[in-house]
Amino acid sequence: MSATLPAFVEQLLTAAAYPHPVAAPIQLLQTHISYVFLTGDYAYKVKKPVDFGFLNFTTLDKRRFYCQEELRLNRRLAPQLYLEVVPILQRGDRYYIGIGANEAIAADTPIVDYAIRMRQFDQSQLFSHLFAANELSPSLIESLGKELAYFHTTATTTPEITSFGSPSAIAQVINNCHTLAEQFIDRCQPRSQYDAIQAFTNQFLATHQDWFVERQAAGKIRECHGDLHLNNICVYNGQVQIFDCIEFNQEFRNIDGIYDVAFLMMDLEFRGRSDLANLFLNTYLEWSSDYEGARLLPLYLCVRAYIRGNVNSLALNDPAISDSEKAQIQATAAAYYEAAYHYTQPRTPKLYVMSGLSGAGKSTRGRRLAQQENAIQIRSDAVRKHLAGIPLDRHSRDFPDVDLYSQAMTQKTYDQLLAYAELLLKQGHTVILDAKYDRCDLRRPVIELAERLGVPLEIHYCSAPPQVLSQRLSDRQGDIAEATPDLLPTQMASFEPFEGAEERYVRHVCEYPEETLV
Repeated sequence: MSATLPAFVEQLLTAAAYPHPVAAPIQLLQTHISYVFLTGDYAYKVKKPVDFGFLNFTTLDKRRFYCQEELRLNRRLAPQLYLEVVPILQRGDRYYIGIGANEAIAADTPIVDYAIRMRQFDQSQLFSHLFAANELSPSLIESLGKELAYFHTTATTTPEITSFGSPSAIAQVINNCHTLAEQFIDRCQPRSQYDAIQAFTNQFLATHQDWFVERQAAGKIRECHGDLHLNNICVYNGQVQIFDCIEFNQEFRNIDGIYDVAFLMMDLEFRGRSDLANLFLNTYLEWSSDYEGARLLPLYLCVRAYIRGNVNSLALNDPAISDSEKAQIQATAAAYYEAAYHYTQPRTPKLYVMSGLSGAGKSTRGRRLAQQENAIQIRSDAVRKHLAGIPLDRHSRDFPDVDLYSQAMTQKTYDQLLAYAELLLKQGHTVILDAKYDRCDLRRPVIELAERLGVPLEIHYCSAPPQVLSQRLSDRQGDIAEATPDLLPTQMASFEPFEGAEERYVRHVCEYPEETLV
């Protein structure tokens, strides 16, 4: 029997320990805080009796409590995977998985530990494995963005949870990061970089305290996931499942939803796929309507990368890790610190306007442009529905009391587009406003905004023959837009041509038969 594994762990590697058939050999996966046993249909996760300060699993009662917390929290996002908490029992020198938590256990049968019983999924369906195989598709990223947006709008919030989003609480988290990173100066990053990151975070917190207070007041601090990266997302039964959220530390999970978003964005960008990060962000923002939250991304992206730098750096203090492994770990830590520094750098914003009739390809082109320019794309169709209180996946005909396309609602929609653009441009974000912009009085405020802020502006006019527009609208499925072919004659008749000062900003784009830029 191995000297490095507890006796019950050794026995959980045998079929006799389970009340169901297993696929031999049972696989054991380990992290610094848990053992995971893969048995075929089911996986069992057991917490190690460790204390790292930010988590404490040293007693049986604590491990039981945190198993139950893990079950409760993860059932929110991965209900198909998380089943129950089960006891690990001892009879003589035999250890085995006991019956379900709701069943009676004989008084003379000691419980030596607890495990979370889960459905085992195909490891090749982890997002990290799909990414490595170049199979992490845009549709999966969009599904993830929608699911997370819904989750954040429905996750629990209370005054206690909200308190974790105060400026002082966030400052404490960031100061702890700096304190930890300081010991690795000149080992994983130069002093100048450390100082620059610290100056950026201090300045951001000092300048924008009101933003964090506003986020608290708006109910944006929720019981979130807290550890959202590609290794904690999978596809199971054809559905995206987000699992392994933070159960052991309230500070790590009671956060602003946009901080959750920042972790996955940083993870994708660190892996060289800023296009997927941008698609994820734009999907999330469109479905959550949380464009105000995007103001915090420079700070939160920086902090997420910084924490990963710290986590990797700490492994350099482990005497059990070889020098060759430490060299790779040091390089990875340095890369994360460099990424954190990158997020502190000022950006030069641009403003793009997508204009044209329904079906002309505005949103398709805007999506491509957003990924090229790392821009935030704001679609009028989404903004209009959010303002009216209509879910994006519902049709306005299901809400007969709402006139979604009245003149007043149209003006309100364009005013909101303009407000979002100003908010984001001032923070260095490149913005794409995606709407018909078919009238001069709708385009004029956008031009005035760009000129007032000194931001470069391009108007991309998309067009196609009427028969192509009509066919596209007839074929459209699964989109939030509701335009139908019968609206085209009215749209064509009312579209006001570009004139005067507008013309110097226009780039004419023909989406048919092929895209050309003039």
